Amino acid sequence: MDRIRFLFKKALTPITIMVIPHEDLKTLNLKVPFVGILLFLFVLMLGAVQTYRLFVNGLKYPFLVHRVDFYTQKFSEWNSTLTALKETERDFCKIFSLRSKDKVLDTIDTSYSGDIDIQNLMGEIQKTVERVDEIKDYLRIQKDIYMATPKGYPVEGNISSPYGMRDNPISGERAFHSGVDISATPGMPIRATADGVVSYSGWTQSSGYVVLIEHGCGFSTAYAHNRSNAVKVGQRVKRGEIVGYIGSSGKSTGPHVHYGVWEKGKSINPSKFLQGRS
Repeated sequence: MDRIRFLFKKALTPITIMVIPHEDLKTLNLKVPFVGILLFLFVLMLGAVQTYRLFVNGLKYPFLVHRVDFYTQKFSEWNSTLTALKETERDFCKIFSLRSKDKVLDTIDTSYSGDIDIQNLMGEIQKTVERVDEIKDYLRIQKDIYMATPKGYPVEGNISSPYGMRDNPISGERAFHSGVDISATPGMPIRATADGVVSYSGWTQSSGYVVLIEHGCGFSTAYAHNRSNAVKVGQRVKRGEIVGYIGSSGKSTGPHVHYGVWEKGKSINPSKFLQGRS
């Protein structure tokens, strides 16, 4: 207890600080307790340490901000790239459904350097995006061809007269038949076998009511001997859309549709396009 009193007394013992001015002024004497001087020195040291920390952090902060901005930009670029890649997944499925795997595999370069450096990785991603764009361009062409290629029967029925040389049912003479005749019940709907634009819809002396459709990619189709037509010239039609109705107009021996297919201006056998249903 006596020791504590002794230390307390010493802490309160005043220390005289003498300030001597350079000019002819009175000397200034300051009496400050010993504990006050210690407290002043402690506060001064604490302030110096805090100032040093702020200075160091001030040097580091711009560098950290720059690095954060850099990686934020890179992550944003990667996110955009991944989004674009995900959007093409559906397109790849379409390619495979068209049985075009061989051409896709020929297009894709699977070589990879194995380097995971950021710049190299960005380069690999860029190459992938370019390949994806090439595949998407290829897909658009393949889709156009697919939608323009005739597919399926224009009406449910049986082939009563095939493509090629035959005896004409009216004249009896040997003649070339430029399509297939599909017998069906009168009034049944005749449907387009591919997307296209109607180039003719009207009457001819021998074929009766006829519809001609241009599909693009060199393909066109004809639907003849109709009871009536359901489309007009210039009208866009989709595969499966009704273009006319079964009849026996023109020079015909019974209700049917004469179905013809042309590729690049030449008549071809429609039979190979009749596998799928329109």
